[in-house]
Amino acid sequence: MTIEEKFMALGVKNAPGQEVRQKNIDLKNVLTVDIPEGKAVDFSHGDVDAFPPIPGSEDLWSDGFSLGGCQAYTEYRGALDIRQGLAERLGLFTGKPINADSELIITPGTQGALFLALGSTVSNGTKVAIIEPDYFANRKLVHFMGGEIVPIPLSFLGNQNGPDLNILEKAFKDGTKVFVFSTPNNPTGQVYSREAINSICVLASKYDVTVIVDQLYSRMLFSGEEYTHLRSCNNAPENLITIMGPSKTESLSGYRLGVAFGTSTLIDRMERLQAIVSLRAAGYNQAVLRTWLQEPEGWLEDRIAQHEKIRDDILKIFNKANLKTATPQAGSYLFTELPPLITEYSSFIALLRQQAQITVTPGTEFAPSYDNFIRLNFSQDYHAAISAAQRIVLMIDKYKI
Repeated sequence: MTIEEKFMALGVKNAPGQEVRQKNIDLKNVLTVDIPEGKAVDFSHGDVDAFPPIPGSEDLWSDGFSLGGCQAYTEYRGALDIRQGLAERLGLFTGKPINADSELIITPGTQGALFLALGSTVSNGTKVAIIEPDYFANRKLVHFMGGEIVPIPLSFLGNQNGPDLNILEKAFKDGTKVFVFSTPNNPTGQVYSREAINSICVLASKYDVTVIVDQLYSRMLFSGEEYTHLRSCNNAPENLITIMGPSKTESLSGYRLGVAFGTSTLIDRMERLQAIVSLRAAGYNQAVLRTWLQEPEGWLEDRIAQHEKIRDDILKIFNKANLKTATPQAGSYLFTELPPLITEYSSFIALLRQQAQITVTPGTEFAPSYDNFIRLNFSQDYHAAISAAQRIVLMIDKYKI
């Protein structure tokens, strides 16, 4: 792979946060539409104004600043006292103890953790199993690092939901050495069942596969849902990295904080890589992690309830319009299938921005074959989100065949 090809794989045109750079797009079959005005809504990421960070975050950041150099220049893997608190709380949350000295690293966001984890396990020719659809950076980073992607289909719209474990086992038999996936799944919000997680553990252990699991939304579970932490299984694979962080459910994305924990040899590799990429997660910001997993009583439950209401009410609008959408079991994403349109799907997404003041993420970010899907992050102001969902339906009605 040439250097140009490596960086082409990292294309950011449609990635969240790049909407300002998406203005000059050639559009086809543009109609004159009469869409009611409404507040501009950016569904490509959550609204931290509508859902502010954990109470006390700003004060703790200030405390970190006041500590000066000792907080600015922590160990590359993060301040020990902060890691110790995190290890205790994350160990209780995930069902298995964590050694703060050797099994945990604080990173610049979960994106940083993902880069370090893949950089520590993938080189030229490494076969990497990737769920389709799944988080957009998985595929891009594997390409960038010279790995070979082995796609594993995920069912999410029917009754038989989950990854195709037969295809996964065949991939492992054929030499796949790394498996990276998210649960709850981004973009569908699907939570892997206990049976699926146990099967993944058995297969990864049998074929000596390294597993990297992104559990970013594992705290925002909707009513009646159960969650199985892969690392808590009796037969968890020997080489395992779990990635979590407070950027989404807890709205701390602006602080760029994440953690990875698991096999000590892999955490050591990740620290060595971090030492030359970013040195450490921002030193002052690390102090904010003291709020995480010990929020005020009732805070998390209230946040989940608010998101569940937005989810349910948007689903009512989409279901009434016969738009196929998986019901997320967790997180804050809706992955919606578009009907046949008179314009290209990429053009329609641009038209949503221009004519309806709505930004969504195209499904191709999550797998090449999902060009007729859009992803919405519904962590938004309730009234703005509902109005935007209604405008999406009106736009589809105007442009569908």
